Formats: sequence, C-alpha cells, structure tokens
Amino acid sequence: MPNIKSAKKRVLVSATKQARNKSNNSALKTAIKKANAAIEANAEDKDALVKAAIKKIDQAAAKGLLHKNNAARKKSALMLKAAK
Repeated sequence: MPNIKSAKKRVLVSATKQARNKSNNSALKTAIKKANAAIEANAEDKDALVKAAIKKIDQAAAKGLLHKNNAARKKSALMLKAAK
C-alpha cells in the first residue's frame, strides 16, 4: 500500500476506472455475442441487435476502450455477417 497521499488517490482512481472499463467491455462483448447469435439463428430482431452492437462498439471506441481501427474491423465483420 502506498504511503504518499497522491499515490493513495491514484490507487483509488485507477480501481474505479478499472471497474468501469471492465463493465463497459463486458457489455460490449455481450452485445456482440447477442448480435452474432441472432444472425446465425436468423432471428427477426437481428437488425436491431446488430444496430445495438454497432452503437456499443462506437461508444467503446469513443471512450478509448477500443482503437478506432479495431472498432471499424469489428463493425465491418458484423455487417458482413448480417448481409450474408
């Protein structure tokens, strides 16, 4: 455990950010999995789920969780699957 006041604060702040990032990453992965499952099952709501997943990907890229090229690659792969 750090002794310096600023180092103690950094531990608390980084723990908070880590929890937030983990939550956002989990929500992103869940949205992508739901969209992929809907595409494979040819569900009626697949378009809505794909749209929601793309929105999550864009939000993750905006927050810095994903690099913009990685986000573009994920969106492209999702759209290709949906178009088939």
